[in-house]
Amino acid sequence: MTDTKHFMQALASGIDEILNGNGLPKKNGFVVLVFPLDQVEGSRTNYVSNCDRRDIIAALKEVTARFEGQPHQTGRA
Repeated sequence: MTDTKHFMQALASGIDEILNGNGLPKKNGFVVLVFPLDQVEGSRTNYVSNCDRRDIIAALKEVTARFEGQPHQTGRA
């Protein structure tokens, strides 16, 4: 396991415990994106999350719309 992968999994575990404790169902979803700052083109963005991929996509679309100044869009996240 690479250092980055190990670090990201440990980080996700800690974030999940802080946001949700040990209770189920989880009340908060999250995604952490990690990418190199010195290599924009051709770089690979890695992510770790505690939710389904479709929820991550909805959340990323929502935040992208906010960053671009568009009104709130409906979605699952």
